[in-house]
Amino acid sequence: MKKVTGIGGIFFKSKDPKKSKDWYEKNLGIVSDKYGHSFKWRKMDDPDSECVTQWSPMEQETDYYKPSESEFMINYRVENLDSLINELRKNQVKIIGEIEEYDYGKFAWIIDPDGRKVELWEPKDETIL
Repeated sequence: MKKVTGIGGIFFKSKDPKKSKDWYEKNLGIVSDKYGHSFKWRKMDDPDSECVTQWSPMEQETDYYKPSESEFMINYRVENLDSLINELRKNQVKIIGEIEEYDYGKFAWIIDPDGRKVELWEPKDETIL
């Protein structure tokens, strides 16, 4: 079974997300909206399929990474999230909450061996992003 298919996003805490976004735009050309920047790319084996990798500075006080105390969180793109979560349960991986579904895909969260929260994302329709 194929598990992780790529990086869906990098999320990190910032003392001043707007200042960080402005600095990255000025110095590295990363133009942001309120969520950050969506790097668009295409699948090598399916060039008609547009995909994104999200880059997002977040407020220092965010509780989105809880229960982790880490300064960052990585979102991994996956296939068949339901099966993966079942396999992770069998492997006694700590799962945070339940799978959540949105217009753009399904999400689940786990804790890695270092106590970092990891986000798993099964994109629903990659061309709408």
